[in-house]
Amino acid sequence: MTSKASSRHFCPLVIAGGLLICFTMIFFVYNNPTMNWLPCAGKPQFNVCTETCLSAQIITNCSENKQEMTRSVKIAGGGNDHASEITILIWYWPPRRQFNLDSCEPVYGIKGCHFIVDRAQIDKAHAIVFYIQEIKGDLQNLLNISRPPRQKWVWTNMESPTNTPQLKGAEVLFNLTSNYRTDADIWIPYGRIVEISETDEPFQIPLKDKLVCWIVSHWNIKLKRVQYFNELSKHIKVDAYGRHFEQRIDNEDYNKVVSSCKFYLSFENSIHKDYITEKVFNPMRLGTVPVVLGPPRENYEEFIPRDSFIHVDDFQSPRELAEHLKALDQNQEMYERFFSWRKDYVSTHNEVSRLHACKVCEHIQNHRGFKIVKNITKWYWG
Repeated sequence: MTSKASSRHFCPLVIAGGLLICFTMIFFVYNNPTMNWLPCAGKPQFNVCTETCLSAQIITNCSENKQEMTRSVKIAGGGNDHASEITILIWYWPPRRQFNLDSCEPVYGIKGCHFIVDRAQIDKAHAIVFYIQEIKGDLQNLLNISRPPRQKWVWTNMESPTNTPQLKGAEVLFNLTSNYRTDADIWIPYGRIVEISETDEPFQIPLKDKLVCWIVSHWNIKLKRVQYFNELSKHIKVDAYGRHFEQRIDNEDYNKVVSSCKFYLSFENSIHKDYITEKVFNPMRLGTVPVVLGPPRENYEEFIPRDSFIHVDDFQSPRELAEHLKALDQNQEMYERFFSWRKDYVSTHNEVSRLHACKVCEHIQNHRGFKIVKNITKWYWG
């Protein structure tokens, strides 16, 4: 007989022995004999029997518990190995934002991520990342796709509700959301304020030769930011750049221009909760004070130090704001207070397309349960 067969026969014998001991103890308890020879002598007789019976019950349930434990491990780990590789299919590349498919570990320390772009391998993917802006007229095709039941479809988007197309008929198409909003399943902010490291150089305010600057690509007279700028520029000089002003700025010039300004108009194209973009984090990174137009001040203060920026809502009018900026220009001590936070923190700007993909991988590694977004239209557009 093999050792495996012996183990199979051994368990029933142990169970039978345990039950025999239990019944024997019951007999002795009710007949009240001398019990000093028992291993638990000195304890109440009832406890002796209880503990013995409990041991027998544990032995009886050993095989069931082992099976349940094995099942739980498989559910939590998704299969064989808790460090198993996660395959993510990128359905569409966002325009001009392709990234190195092997960069999650070296950049973010997220291991076990394998990205593919070949839709013919859809059945191999644990999750699919959809950059929503690129779906456009392809929704009907997505609704007809046969997908594995455990595959997660991720609604991925960094545009505000104002500038995001609603997908009619896609109310139960997605399992997860990846977005700048803090109540998304996977939170991807445009930037963050993080603690300084030992390798960071001491901060110094850059030399300034401009008071107020603005770089804008999307110009629409109906936008609040355009209306505010038009009124503000009547009371203070604003060095404005971008297509509308026939002064295009490339990436290299951007850093030079922004760092040379005391204040930068960090005006969002629309106003929504948590919609705080690189228009804020980049000037802070480059040593310039952002003048923000967007969600309320309280929302900004959840993400950046309260004394690091100026909010247009703090003033009765653009003219009043202009007078305040002129006063700060004449008071270097007051101006430098806006950078007190730089003693302890730095501003970072995220490469959001890559961060989306890597964070989706990390989320799938740690969350294998069922999840569906029942009404994404109500959640995002209210």
